[in-house]
This record gives sequence, structure tokens and C-alpha cells, in this order.
Amino acid sequence: MPDHKIVLSADTPCDIGEELKTRYAVSLYPLHIILDEKQYTDGYDITSAELYEAWWKHKLLPRTAAINPEEYQSYFQAFLDQGYDVIHISLGSGISSSHANALIAATALKESGNVYVIDSCSLSTGFGLLVCEAGERIKAGLPAKQIVDEVSALTQDTRASFILDTLEFMRAGGRCSSITQIGAALMNIKPTILVKNDRQGSMVVGKKYMGKLAPSLMKYVDDQLKDRTDLILDRVFVTHSGMDDPTTIDRVVARIQELQPFQEIFVTQASCTISSHCGPNTLGVLFLTKPGSKATN
Repeated sequence: MPDHKIVLSADTPCDIGEELKTRYAVSLYPLHIILDEKQYTDGYDITSAELYEAWWKHKLLPRTAAINPEEYQSYFQAFLDQGYDVIHISLGSGISSSHANALIAATALKESGNVYVIDSCSLSTGFGLLVCEAGERIKAGLPAKQIVDEVSALTQDTRASFILDTLEFMRAGGRCSSITQIGAALMNIKPTILVKNDRQGSMVVGKKYMGKLAPSLMKYVDDQLKDRTDLILDRVFVTHSGMDDPTTIDRVVARIQELQPFQEIFVTQASCTISSHCGPNTLGVLFLTKPGSKATN
């Protein structure tokens, strides 16, 4: 048994949902959402639907703000005061300063106790997978340092990607050009966004599908999972930003069940932090692969 009690913590964009949050007793620390110069707390007092409405009606685009070192320090200190070791898994350092800020806080608290910060090198349930892996190890009674070492070794084995219905939010946020967005709309192109673990969670454009969203989603799922023998089959996430047709999610889940015998399939909704970049009708299939496996396109 570990010498100290362990609390498992993560940034809210891990998107694991209430069931897994409860299963692993995860403490989630929310990022900030700024909309029309008002600050909101991701996952608490603003929803993705409200973000979309602000854009469609008023062309107001939200900004996201990382948790600052002082906020992290106060947050971690409360657990240390109760005698806990803290394992905190952060949004990938390639897309957010949250990881760097959490490290600053952990260093400042070195004399107060043990705060371990893991760079997930991913986003959304790409690092939600790591939260689950840490949770399983805590339940098994492993010591904090061993858990941190083992989970850190998995960061290059998460596979996170999403297919987008529209590039309008990416364009508005400066992540693609107007010409690219207009061209994709005219040609009915549904691009995929890949999360690059070796770039600490930075995103790149992957395969592009032509046609309506529903059939494109099925092709995307097939490309991610069909005939693969390198998967860790404990769990898979279907994470979305809000779908106009909820039955689409059911069809994706059914297709996953046809392709691979995952023990658990979790459907979760992406946080505002993720949704504000990708827009509505974005969906991803996220999973772990065996060490050394090649990433999909």
C-alpha cells in the first residue's frame, strides 16, 4: 500500500464525463472561458451550445485562458494540507500553458508535500485515457511515483483525432485561412484533426473526407479501427462537441462494436475549451495502442 493517500486531479478538458469522474474520484480543475469580455468557468457556468449561439447570432468568439500558477498552487495546497500526494494530469503543453503553470505551482510547494504533474501530450479524452489509467493504478494501491512513471510512459500511445463538420470556428480563431474554410464548405470536405503526441498535443490536419457528415463519420471510424491488432481494448471514447442528430452517435458506437471488442465504450461531450475551437458536430474516436504502434492518419 502507498505511504500517502493519493488524489487524482486533471484539467477539465480531459472530458471523461461524470461516470468516470466518480469511478476514479477525479478532482477536475476548470480552465477559463472568456466571452464578450466576461469570464466563465469551463463546465460549470457556460455550455458549448451557448458558445455556438454567441457565434451564430453575434459573431462573438470565445477565448480560453489557462489556469495560472497562483490558482494551481492554492488548489494543490488544499490537498496537501489534508495529507494527500497529488497526481495532476494536464492538457498537453503543446497547446496550453496550463502544464507549465502547474509545474511552477508544484515546484513552489516542494516543501509542503508531493505534487506530481504529468504532461498528457494530448487533449480531450486523449488525456482522459491517461486519467483512467492513473485511476486504475490508484485503486490497485500503487505508490504515487510508480503511477506517475507508468502513466507518463503511456503518453505516446494515446490516439486522439476528430472529424470536423465545419472549419468556420477554426477560421474564426485564426487556425485556418478563409480560403481553406470556404473551399472546404464548397466542396463539402470534412477534415480530420490529429493530435500529435510527439509535439505535446499540437494539432495537424489529417485525412479529408468528401460528402455528407454521416457517411464520412463511418469512413473515419473504419480508418481508425478496422483490422487493427495493436489496440489496448480496455476502453474507447467517443467524444463529441454536440451533434445536431444524436442518432449519429448511436451509429458510431454500433460501428465500433462491429470493428473491435472494446470492453467499455464511453460517450462523452467535449468541454467548452475543445468545442470553442472545433465547432458543433465534431466527433472523435480516442483510444490507446500498444507501445511502439504507428499513429493513424
